[in-house]
Amino acid sequence: MAFARAARRPLGVFVYSASRRFGCGNEYSTTVASKWESLSQYRSSVPSGYANPVRGFANFMRSFSSEAPAVVDQMSLIKQLRQRTSAPIKDVKASLVECNWDIEAAQKDLRKRGKVLASKKSSRTAAEGMLAVAQNEGKVAVIELNCETDFVARNDIFQYLALAMAKRALLVENSSQQVPGVFPFGPELFEELKLNLDHPKVNGETTVSNAATEVAAIMGENVKFRRGFLMSKSSAGVLSAYLHTSPQPGLGRLAGIVSLEVEGGNTQLEAVQRVGSELAMHVVAAKPLFLSKDLVSSEALANEREILKSQAESTAKSQMAVEKMVEGRLRKYFEDVALMEQKFIVNDSINIKTLVDNLSKEVGSPVKVVDFLRVEVGEGIERLEASDEPVAQTA
Repeated sequence: MAFARAARRPLGVFVYSASRRFGCGNEYSTTVASKWESLSQYRSSVPSGYANPVRGFANFMRSFSSEAPAVVDQMSLIKQLRQRTSAPIKDVKASLVECNWDIEAAQKDLRKRGKVLASKKSSRTAAEGMLAVAQNEGKVAVIELNCETDFVARNDIFQYLALAMAKRALLVENSSQQVPGVFPFGPELFEELKLNLDHPKVNGETTVSNAATEVAAIMGENVKFRRGFLMSKSSAGVLSAYLHTSPQPGLGRLAGIVSLEVEGGNTQLEAVQRVGSELAMHVVAAKPLFLSKDLVSSEALANEREILKSQAESTAKSQMAVEKMVEGRLRKYFEDVALMEQKFIVNDSINIKTLVDNLSKEVGSPVKVVDFLRVEVGEGIERLEASDEPVAQTA
């Protein structure tokens, strides 16, 4: 015990003396060397099993090192890098420390590590997301950008990318571009096209694929472009689009697009555009599968007829009565699946065919529905993953 007290006393005196000298700054440079020498001599006299004073003093001195910025500067750098990348704060700090607090190098390091993380997440199911719609005089483009959760779908970076991709989709070249109709395209056509991004956190020229990977790294989820559609019109046509559950213009979870054509190129298009917008909303709500009953596929019609016949025969009525029941129920089936036969959602006393006929009388020229498109986020996602085919309800 006596030896221990003797061993502790010089150290206590030294630390007290050193702390006084450090507090006054004028004598620091002239005393540090001598104190290190005294501390080294003392170290050799301390028996094993006691705390090492050199290590403690070295840690104390390290806190005054000029190699790392002050705590206030560190916090500022962490905040700046966090704002730039939206990466988790622990990853931001780790990259800054590893890169000696060089914010540019740390940002590059985060992007590298983020892309690795994003590639690991690419196999996870992404059934949420947003539809983005862009339109010019001759075409409407719809793209679906998917993620794993609705939370990411509401993020401004994710939404910015979706809108940028829709605008780029308007420039997609296709062999049927001059023919009015719907042109679907998938990742194989679109992902290597260039985007010019101008967002504080994603900017510069890059491909669609790389942009999705970068956003995936920022968001911490699987983000991928799934599919797109282009609808073009004739010179005498009108394209109308409607987005449902829309957080901002051009974005939504459900999209309806309708192409109308006015015979003779009638220039009084205000009424046509109004009805077109109502029809696009109708398409979203009523979910038609075919444009008219004449265009119902023979396979779908045969399947439905077989089901209805089986149901009618279970009533044990005569064959003639069964045939009448089947034909009556087929009319109801057409009203469900064919756009022109459906009851108008705004006024269910008329069907879409009557609505278009009334429009023709209003504008003084025959109007017809040329095509329609209905797209919903995540629809057919399991079938898509199994077959790699775009899925949508089109005319």
